Amino acid sequence: VASNYLTEVEIPLWVRIAAGLAMAMGTSVGGWRIVHTVGSKIMKIQPINGAAADLTSATIIFGFTMIHFPVSTTHVITSSILGVGSAERVRGVNWKMALNIVVTWVITLPFTALIAALIYHLLNWVL
Repeated sequence: VASNYLTEVEIPLWVRIAAGLAMAMGTSVGGWRIVHTVGSKIMKIQPINGAAADLTSATIIFGFTMIHFPVSTTHVITSSILGVGSAERVRGVNWKMALNIVVTWVITLPFTALIAALIYHLLNWVL
């Protein structure tokens, strides 16, 4: 679609429902931890910090959307908070927590790809 090879994509209803349910389940089970970590464990956020991080995140996400470049909103927002915290006071950032987040991001990519491949083969076998 992005390269104009296909003009439209028809996504089956069952795929849309399954994806929506999986995302809702994931958010309901673990979403609160992400919000808590980003909102309070990286740095002590004041209103000006939040405003700067939100403005930066919105600008980055909008800009990359305009050039059809997918970015992770979670990564952008977390990075914005790290940037705001560093600009204010480098020692005010919990760098151990930041490192944990980055390590989790690095591990997530191959692990998720592996799980997706396994689920694909399972669905292919069942259906």
